Amino acid sequence: MNPILPGLRGPAGLKDLDLDQLLKLCAELREDIISTVSRTGGHLGASLGVVELTVALHRVFDSPRDKLVWDVGHQAYVHKLLTGRRDRFDTLRLRDGLSGFPKRTESEHDMFGAGHASTAVSAALGYALARDALGEDHAVVAVVGDGALTGGLAFEGLNNAGQANTDLLVVLNDNKMSISPNVGAISRYLTLITSDDFYTRFEAEVWKLLGVMPKGRKAQILAGRIKEGLKSLIVPTILFEELGFRYFGPIDGHDLPTVLRTLEQVRKIRGPVLVHAVTEKGKGYAFAEQDDQRYHGVGAFDKAEGIKVKTPAVPSWTAVFGETLTELALRDRRIHGITAAMPSGTGIDRLQLDLPDRAWDVGIAEAHAVTFAAGLACRGLRPVCAIYSTFLQRALDQIIHDVALQKLPVIFAIDRAGLVGEDGPTHHGVFDLTFLRMVPGMVVMAPSDENELRRMLATALARDDGPTALRYPRGNAVGVPLDAELTPLAIGRARTLRTGDNLALLAIGSLVQPARKAADVLARQGIEAELVDMRFVKPLDDGLLADIWQRHRLVVTVEENVLAGGFGAAVLEWAQRHAAAENPHVVCLGIPDCFQDQASRNELLGMLGLDADGIARSAAAALERLDLSGRAQSAS
Repeated sequence: MNPILPGLRGPAGLKDLDLDQLLKLCAELREDIISTVSRTGGHLGASLGVVELTVALHRVFDSPRDKLVWDVGHQAYVHKLLTGRRDRFDTLRLRDGLSGFPKRTESEHDMFGAGHASTAVSAALGYALARDALGEDHAVVAVVGDGALTGGLAFEGLNNAGQANTDLLVVLNDNKMSISPNVGAISRYLTLITSDDFYTRFEAEVWKLLGVMPKGRKAQILAGRIKEGLKSLIVPTILFEELGFRYFGPIDGHDLPTVLRTLEQVRKIRGPVLVHAVTEKGKGYAFAEQDDQRYHGVGAFDKAEGIKVKTPAVPSWTAVFGETLTELALRDRRIHGITAAMPSGTGIDRLQLDLPDRAWDVGIAEAHAVTFAAGLACRGLRPVCAIYSTFLQRALDQIIHDVALQKLPVIFAIDRAGLVGEDGPTHHGVFDLTFLRMVPGMVVMAPSDENELRRMLATALARDDGPTALRYPRGNAVGVPLDAELTPLAIGRARTLRTGDNLALLAIGSLVQPARKAADVLARQGIEAELVDMRFVKPLDDGLLADIWQRHRLVVTVEENVLAGGFGAAVLEWAQRHAAAENPHVVCLGIPDCFQDQASRNELLGMLGLDADGIARSAAAALERLDLSGRAQSAS
């Protein structure tokens, strides 16, 4: 049989395929995803687990007339392949290529861009009520992973949808995983639904009884109704029913005939409906089935051999943080670590090994994580919230209201700060310096190497009069030696790495190392630049800045954060408050006022002029402009 996927022209073509062809198509989709992601990297496990479910959704519904809203987008690769993007699928997550997430500007079939979890129900309800207001007639479907149900936003949407009582289908893709195994009462509840031994035995007996009934379509329909009716007496689905949803399931999300039949039935039902499909993350690829955490998000790998674990010559920033937190927690019983659904991604898994009673995974619930930490701090404990920069944005109200306003010593360890590369604009952590700097009482630090990271964590834990944040990038650290003793830093004290005249480079965090190389480039051009590792964005080093303002003609600030309200803005505000009449010229280098697309981090830094060459080029050009301006003034 010839391949089906290459000749498929959009999801409408699925309606012309018989069951055998659809099953063959599922196998082809899996092979395409494995082959592509092994080259480009991406979110593999969730996409492999949702193949049959996605094929069934596009067979039963008519996208884009019917609206399919995907939660997060980790599970949307099959959707992309079925909606006319196969010819570009090999550009997935590459510069100028397909996004790794649904993207409204990429396809008319992508109804809602989503890189953060738990948004689908709320967005789909907006679509459904807009349909009603506009007098339209089409289906709206939200596809939600069970991990998203650990986030409060999903339940806010479910609660509102049940009350609104409009036509809305929620498909719960239950693979028992977020990035790490799901946690909490909701996860236990779903497990109870899907694994109760009594229900399993009862179902088998019911089908044995129904097997003796007369054959024929009407008999099959009657048998199904009997089974559903009897099941409702046993399966604990009251949560969804009380929220106002008709509940159907659990069904095997890999049994294509069952999924097709269920979706055909429920699309005719009025009001809110929830279909619970049980799937296996990584389905169809043995390596991913055996290790669904490692194959959640992957870099390039050999698909025949799977991911080979290598010990890097230089540890990651995350690993250094996890080891340091555990080292400090073993000395101080007050220290607790908190993560929002990603212990391995943040290093909290290291604390879980040695001190499991002081490591908390709260699910995809960043706002709850912060207020939970505030409660711990109220009782004298020292909570450390380890959360990715892009996800900490979701807890800004709690940071301000629940922590800072009450001057609680909660520590925010902000991983993946700065540009993260191929995951693109939903995941670039380039706003945290701005939104944290504005919070009263917040101390904000950024280490330039792993030894500084260790000292900054010790600094934060030594502080007891308010919140502290330290932010560090994705990837491997610098590779510097580590001090045997963890000595806290003096709050607000920078360090000068290189002296010079005329020009001062003030760098923060991840861009100190490129700035160091830029100073070397400038030196080869005969320009001796002073280089300062500022360490602190808040408070700034008043004494050092005052000295620099007296000695230099040009100051260049360098940060991996948006320029609006960031480190450079903080320096300009300082200058406005403190500078004498003879001010140096200030150039601020950072992320401009637009969302940055996907590309490797090095490509992005180069495009933005934030690599060593770009920093040197901007500094030299600014000096040349000053010289030209000075000569022009002298001539006049």
